[in-house]
Amino acid sequence: MPLNTIYCPQTPPAPLLDVAHTPAMMRLKQVGMNCGCEYTSFPHFAHCGRYTRWNHGLGVGLVVWHFTGDMAQAVAGLLHDIATPVFAHTIDFLQGDHMKQDSTEARTAELIDSSPEIQSILRNLGLQTADVADYHRYPLADNDLPRLSADRLEYTCGNLLHYGFLPVEEIARLYGDITPGINELGEPELTFRTPERALTFAEGALQCGRVYVCPEDRFAMESLAKLLKMAMSLGVITRTDLWTTEEQVIDKLTAHPETGEAWANFRKYSRVISRKDRPEAGQWLQVRAKKRYIDPYVLGRGRVSQRYPRFARMLEEFRQASLEDWLLGM
Repeated sequence: MPLNTIYCPQTPPAPLLDVAHTPAMMRLKQVGMNCGCEYTSFPHFAHCGRYTRWNHGLGVGLVVWHFTGDMAQAVAGLLHDIATPVFAHTIDFLQGDHMKQDSTEARTAELIDSSPEIQSILRNLGLQTADVADYHRYPLADNDLPRLSADRLEYTCGNLLHYGFLPVEEIARLYGDITPGINELGEPELTFRTPERALTFAEGALQCGRVYVCPEDRFAMESLAKLLKMAMSLGVITRTDLWTTEEQVIDKLTAHPETGEAWANFRKYSRVISRKDRPEAGQWLQVRAKKRYIDPYVLGRGRVSQRYPRFARMLEEFRQASLEDWLLGM
């Protein structure tokens, strides 16, 4: 059962699929969701399967359409990652924005404006770039932590499946329990109908959240960011290359002796040693990262953390966990 069939059981509107298949969006089929970690030999990432920004963007668009039936919101959700560079949030590490991870969205309106295919579809829909270039304006598409939005819902479902944490049938059951609602602040939010399924989803999202900041993930992203910075300093790649595809950038890296060797070494990383204090010898890295988690709202019953003290403790432990350890890849 494909996730997209779960997200939108009805036939999606043709214009939404047309936008997904424009050249500007199809580029994202060569940009992974795991930010370059999938190119390493870390066992967790090496076997998680191919999950791309295109899969994610289309999934978000389908989720928004399913719950709202509003084309502007659905297209905004679909296009929200159109400006994602190669290796995704690794470029945030390169640009010093790894704690917020917002810098990769900076060119969204520009890329929508510069796509004649997208502009033609928008005109036929009676929409403009401003209607779809900022999905943050639509609360069901995106909102602030720890709330549930279509964006967080899709990448959580996608990673629960690709990491092997939940089977697709269980993901379908959880998704079927979700409905648009009004949260405790009187704002629109995707909410759960039943506490038990909300808890299962919240625990799964927390399990994924631990992966996003695990030593292997943080070390890989920082190491790859340093490799790309070196490649730019050597003239192997340019900043423009970051908005091509991972295949194209990797071809350039491997064609140069120095970056080719660095890339080959990056591919070999299979484990990370973590130390509280920095050892004197070795190329140790200290890498902080953005923590992602979800505390879903259950209609009429509050947040999962309010209903389940055990989950509240788990969530607080995750939020307070130190990411100041020193890491060495091997």
